[in-house]
Parts: sequence; C-alpha cells; structure tokens
Amino acid sequence: MKHQLHQFALLVNDYDEAIQFYTEILGFNLLEDTKRSETKRWVRIAPNGSTETGIILAKAKNDEQKKYVGNQTGGRVFLFLHTDDCMRDYHNWKAKGVHFIETPRDEEYGIVVVFEDLYGNKWDLIQRK
Repeated sequence: MKHQLHQFALLVNDYDEAIQFYTEILGFNLLEDTKRSETKRWVRIAPNGSTETGIILAKAKNDEQKKYVGNQTGGRVFLFLHTDDCMRDYHNWKAKGVHFIETPRDEEYGIVVVFEDLYGNKWDLIQRK
C-alpha cells in the first residue's frame, strides 16, 4: 500500500492577501481559484516545482477559526520547505520583506533558516546536504 500527502489546509484571513504573499513574494504557483459561494473560494497553491503536495488556502469563517490563523501549531515550526539554494531564497525574500527569525545556519542535514509567513506561521527553509 502506498500513501501520499496530496494537500492540506492553511487558515488565512483573506484569500487575496494570502495569494499575493505566496505567489508574488515566495514565488509559489496558483493552481486553482474557484468561487464556491459569495464568501467561499477553493484556492490551491504549491511551491514552484512541486508536483505532489499543494496547500489549500482556507479563509477562517468564524471567531474560533480566526484565533488559529498564524498559529496552527501553537508556535512551533509548522511547514518545512526544501530549496536548492537557501542563501538565494533568504536574500531574495528578505529584500521583499519576509520576516526571518534567524540567519541561515549549518546543521548536519543542511542549511536551514526559520521564517514567518504573512500571518506568523513558522516555516523551515531547508537546503539539504
């Protein structure tokens, strides 16, 4: 039996601001943006070059969901994004205003740096050895 993570939901405050951040700042691809109702859209994004796993941008619809926007993991690193050039992405994204928690560091598995998305979710940007 084989399983594969296909997509997951990421809570956001606003579809358009999230699309703008992920596509224009981080360079992700907008895979789909379909209106489902007056208040709901089906929005899928994926990192550039990703062919297997996508992210559903899910607009928080009530106060309970809104309190988890930017903190879906209680303050821990939530997402792990692999890159072929950590220093390139670090400098490019920093110049575009991405907030980095630290400077890139060498670990036994590669170069890593923690950044926050527009809502404060923590990401590891990793260049594997």
